[in-house]
Amino acid sequence: MEIITIGGFLKYHARIKERTKRLFDYIPPDKIEWSYQEGKFTIGDLIRHIANIERYLYAETIQFKESQYSGCGKEFGDGLENTIMHYTSMHQESVEIFGRLSDTDLQKKCRTPLGAEISIWKWLRALVEHEIHHRGQLYLYLAMLDVKTPPVFGLTSEEVIEKSKK
Repeated sequence: MEIITIGGFLKYHARIKERTKRLFDYIPPDKIEWSYQEGKFTIGDLIRHIANIERYLYAETIQFKESQYSGCGKEFGDGLENTIMHYTSMHQESVEIFGRLSDTDLQKKCRTPLGAEISIWKWLRALVEHEIHHRGQLYLYLAMLDVKTPPVFGLTSEEVIEKSKK
């Protein structure tokens, strides 16, 4: 997918964010810091990571600045409510920064933390892929906790099979 206009990207990105935020209603508050294994991201870490990477890595990089990402611990939001507030706040700041881009800015090159030069539109596409990756982890974590979650696009696999039978 090529990103041609910043307006088109912002609309698409907003839909991606809504699909992720929809999962937050299913997280048991007492499981926000649960992980399947010691030393791995907790549910809260995943949410804070998505928020902080968007704001402090991607939003900084497209301004031709160095990454300011410093982790995703509880200091960025302790508890479910504070973690969601942090996610929302970081996204709002990021959208303000992304919204300053012009359509022609999308063709400029920025530098990744590894030092590679990449078109801004491709870097923004990587941002979306990053969030979708971690949203998948959230779905898996919740499944491991036996929490029923909403389907991503309206139907479960079983419902698609049922509706496909003629």
